Amino acid sequence: MTESRNSAVLAVDGGGTRCRVACEINGVTHCVETGAANVSTDFDGALDQIRTGLDALSRQVEVADLRSWPAFVGLAGVTDDVIAGRLRDALGLTCARVEDDRPAAVRGALGAQDGLIAHCGTGSFLAVQLDGAMRFAGGWGSVLGDEASAQWVGRRALSETLCAYDGTQVQTGLTQKLLADLHGPAGIVSFAGSATPAQFGALAPAVTSAAQAGDSVAVEILKAGADYITETAKRLGWQSGGAICLTGGIAGHYGPYLPDEMQSAIRPPQGEPLTGALAMAKEVRHEHR
Repeated sequence: MTESRNSAVLAVDGGGTRCRVACEINGVTHCVETGAANVSTDFDGALDQIRTGLDALSRQVEVADLRSWPAFVGLAGVTDDVIAGRLRDALGLTCARVEDDRPAAVRGALGAQDGLIAHCGTGSFLAVQLDGAMRFAGGWGSVLGDEASAQWVGRRALSETLCAYDGTQVQTGLTQKLLADLHGPAGIVSFAGSATPAQFGALAPAVTSAAQAGDSVAVEILKAGADYITETAKRLGWQSGGAICLTGGIAGHYGPYLPDEMQSAIRPPQGEPLTGALAMAKEVRHEHR
């Protein structure tokens, strides 16, 4: 076990849906999964989920305490060094890097290669990796950003539906469906007043299905999302020929609306965020040797 522990690393990948706590010992990965962990919206709740995962992992690998192992913690809601340090101290980690959940997603998807990741799930962010350095855009939440995310698509569809009702946008099958499903303009306004990002995002499949059928409003929305990805990628430094990974539930639907040079660069991700978190934990181990 001493040899195993000397080569072991610990990783945490947590977000608004789930938290995964894993370790790698001599090339073998052990993992447990707990509930949502966002340290900005619920610090104590996130802490409980991580501690629960650490305890379960300790029992699984029969090691009393994992907290001294080299670790990388990638967690939603880590917005600055203060909250990162608070989390590290609260967990009692003695050899750890704590960051938000985006770097692990980039490393998991791209490995060490240059390229772009456009993550569009309920929320969204873009990142470019060049020569090992990462640049990010987005990920600031539904109020201030998350362009091209599922919640953005759902919210935009409702806005266009109200424009269609006013006569300033064409009426299509999509706008008629949303008006009927939500019981008219008053129902749309009432829904939007209290809807969570996930509830807005639940409308996105209706938009993507309508776009595939040629609905002009739906196509307009997806083109707008693809334009955001295109423009932001270039501002971040993506260059033609660099790999592009579209991750998250809705990201792939933007592919047909991207420029040809970007469509030809689309590649499947090499791995998932937890893979990236484990790889970054190994960097921490190397730094502390």
